[in-house]
This record gives sequence, C-alpha cells and structure tokens, in this order.
Amino acid sequence: MPDGGAAVPGGGPAGGGPVTPGGGAVLPQQAPGGGRFPAPARFVALGDSLTEGLGDPVPGGGWRGWAALLAGALGERPGGVELVNLARSGALAAELAERQLPVARELGPRFASLVVGANDTLRAAFAIERVAAALDRAHGALSADGAVVLTACLPDPGRILGLPAPLARPLARRMRAVNTVVHAVSARYQGVHLHLAEHPWVAERACWSVDRLHPSERGHRLLARGFHAALAAAGLPVGPPPALTLDGPPPTRAGSARWMATRGTRWVADRCTDLLPGLLGLALQECRHGAAGAGRLLDAASDQATRTALAALDGSAGVDGANHGADGAEGADGLDGSEGPDRADEADGPGRPGGSDDARPGKTAATVKGAATMTG
Repeated sequence: MPDGGAAVPGGGPAGGGPVTPGGGAVLPQQAPGGGRFPAPARFVALGDSLTEGLGDPVPGGGWRGWAALLAGALGERPGGVELVNLARSGALAAELAERQLPVARELGPRFASLVVGANDTLRAAFAIERVAAALDRAHGALSADGAVVLTACLPDPGRILGLPAPLARPLARRMRAVNTVVHAVSARYQGVHLHLAEHPWVAERACWSVDRLHPSERGHRLLARGFHAALAAAGLPVGPPPALTLDGPPPTRAGSARWMATRGTRWVADRCTDLLPGLLGLALQECRHGAAGAGRLLDAASDQATRTALAALDGSAGVDGANHGADGAEGADGLDGSEGPDRADEADGPGRPGGSDDARPGKTAATVKGAATMTG
C-alpha cells in the first residue's frame, strides 16, 4: 500500500472521480449540464487487516473489504464519499494513534473508522491501559475535528480459532477488556458504535475466510451493512445498503487445508516467538486457578485493570493528538498473519486537501446500541 493510504473514490476500485497521485486533492467531477459537483466528502478508515480488507480479494490482486463496500453506500448521491484506507496489516492500537492518526487528520474526513485491538490481544506484552490511551487519543482528535467516528466491538479470536479452553479464556478476557474500552470511548465522544462481538453471523463459518482470522467476502458485506444500519439509525445520510450478493466463491474446506499447509504454519511459527510462550504461561495460570476454584479471580483482576485504564482517561484531554504519548507498534503480526512488520512503514501524510467545510459536520452521531440487523 502506498504511503498515505489508498484513495478509493466511491468505495470501489473502479468508481468515483479522479484523484491526484498520493491521495491529494480530489478534482471536481463533471455534473450533468456542464456544471461541477463539489469535491466528495472523505471516509478515512484506520485500523489493521480487518479494515484493510483481508479476506475479500479483488480480481487482479489486492483487497476490497467492508470499508470500501460501506463507502459506496455513504452520502446523499453515488460516489459522493471518497474512501482513503490507511489500515495496515498487523497494526496495534498504539501504532494507529502514532502513525495513522496524523495522516487521517490532515485529510479532514467527514467519516472515520477506528477498528483495532485484536492484534493487541495477541501480544505477549498486552496492556489494556496502552490500548485505552491510544483509542482515546484517536477518537478524541477525530471527533474534535468534526468527523463522525465509527467503532466496533470485535469477536473473541480464541473462539473463532476454536482454541482449547485454557488457551481461549485468557484471549477472551483480553478481548472483553478491549471491547469494554472501545465501547466506553465511543460513548465518551458520541461515536457510532457497532456491537459486533456477539452478532449471530460471527459464528457462521461461511462468514470467515480460509485463515479463520479475517471475514470472508460475505463477512465483510455483513460488517458493512451493520455500520450502514448504525449510521442510518443515527440519522446520518446513507444510500441503499451494500448488497449481500457475492462476487466470488465462498471459502472451502480444501482452501482452508491449503492455507494451513502453507501460510498457516508460518503464522504459528511466528507466534511461537511472541505470543505462544506467554500464552502457555497464562494457560498454566488458568489451569491452576481453575483447579483451586478461583478462576473468577482472574476475571476480577482483568476487570479492575480495565476500570483503572478508563479512569486514567478522565485526566486526559483526549482531543489533542499532539499531547498524548502512545507507544509505538511492537513485535510481529498477530491477527493478520505473518506479513505485518514489512508493511507497517510510517506514512508521511499529504497536506490538507481542499474541500467544502460544510461536508464535515460536528459531533452529531450517537452511540448505537443493538444496531439494525446485519443479515439481508
């Protein structure tokens, strides 16, 4: 992905008006009768490989994903919202705040998405206070800039991967902590929040790609429809929801086996040098507490750490990106396979492009609980 992200007018690889190289200013489109349409509003997507689109390939190579599908359904006319996707495979919450956020703010988006945190749960050095500080910094800054910010609670990776209980429970505990933080930060800044973690489609095998770590095309379409429904419920302008008709074949058992025999083994090997030693220690701790009937103590300790992390945010400004110190990205890829570190180069953002100020409303969105159904 080029520095500064990929600009996708209208949310699709072949849609919308022209964009100058490097994601610069958008040229006005020719309107019927010889007039000019105003420059499209921007949807800037921040996050990791889930937002980058892994699992939803496009012909000729590359990824599309839920953000591109949603961008095509935003705004008051087709092609009225341009997508700039800054998401990077392997990104942690701190990397989003350090590297992606400054670029996003330069672009002056009307809509922005912050979907991140699963990679953090797959790190040996997981710290919920670091995740909370990074998300608060990013959400606060984008909200203060006038963007409508989208967030989502994520499903438990241990459940998706079908890990044994002693391994799955520590990951579930971490994911619950991240989701609690995401929900609280979204409510704090009146963002549009999607409760994805417990949605029924998360348990459908057809909604996941062969790696079982990223949504399939169907999963990305359902995720886009969920955000579309949440935005509509918040009273924001949207067009028809993204279609559920698939462009490609669904994942197969044979494809899953091929992935495990090739890329899957490499992913497991990478984890053996980062997460696995720590996770085995957590599993042993889980078994000891379980044998002593004290498993709830681990839950209580995690909940207390989450409360402490959220309480620490009350003393921060939240909206000044320059005054929040977030740690940089660490380690190799987690949720996103084995290619993250090679693709996490810092992007130098372009100057603020031109555009109409009336395309950027203030904080008008509200947290949406139980957004409309994601099945079509």
